[in-house]
Amino acid sequence: MIVLGIDPGSRITGYGVVKLENNKMFYMASGCIKLSGDFAVRLSQLYDALMQVIAQYEPSDCAIESVFMHHNPNSAIKLGQARGVCLLALNKLICLPTEYAPRLIKQTVVGGGAALKSQIQFMVQKQLNLSQTPQEDAADALAIAMCHIVHARQKIGLDR
Repeated sequence: MIVLGIDPGSRITGYGVVKLENNKMFYMASGCIKLSGDFAVRLSQLYDALMQVIAQYEPSDCAIESVFMHHNPNSAIKLGQARGVCLLALNKLICLPTEYAPRLIKQTVVGGGAALKSQIQFMVQKQLNLSQTPQEDAADALAIAMCHIVHARQKIGLDR
């Protein structure tokens, strides 16, 4: 199983690719898709970049962070539109992505639903045996992929 995790954003979208092999998670890739220009141009850049990531790593599963409340309605709308582009790209080439709430992702990877970004980075680095700390958005995306693997395994009864 190769899982692509996406942490959507209208300026920076994180992605993380994690492979499950012999009941162990392995890091494959991660990064940040940095978007610039007018908003419509950024959405197009996001779609193109995600299509490249999908073509390169050929994931079998995908997961994305679900919507959470924003204080700024304009930011929430833009985030929603960026998520829509991510959902389209994922559904077009892989499958309908599984969505995970930020709190569940943190509980799964760190052990507490109120974990800080730095705690997520630390646990992702340790659990995937990375030599360097991943960038925040990339770490979040890796955590989303890891969360999917854990919950997919529980669903089919591999973690009993």
